[in-house]
Amino acid sequence: MTIFLIVLHVICSLFLILVVLLQQGKGADLAGAFGGGGSQTAFGARGATTLLHKLTTGFFVLFVVTSISLAVLQARPGSSVMAGTPTAPVTTTAPANSTAPATTPAPAPAPVNR
Repeated sequence: MTIFLIVLHVICSLFLILVVLLQQGKGADLAGAFGGGGSQTAFGARGATTLLHKLTTGFFVLFVVTSISLAVLQARPGSSVMAGTPTAPVTTTAPANSTAPATTPAPAPAPVNR
């Protein structure tokens, strides 16, 4: 389930990046540069909603839903990035063919009486 959501999230993200870069801005025409075109409204004249705009809205909603779903799945107890990785045992013995001399620990210093 998580893998499916991650793949869907990445595809949705890439689509949103491309669609936002393809869209034309509101004031991109020559009249927008000189203040013309819909001065009665706050943000300019509202054009007809295009298919590209509807797709952007739909994929944005999908992006938000997958973001929240992935956050909820990762916040569950016992869910960890390292949960499925095997751990190697730690060995503390020296190899059998080691030529290093064996060392013994130094004795503890005697207490000093003052």
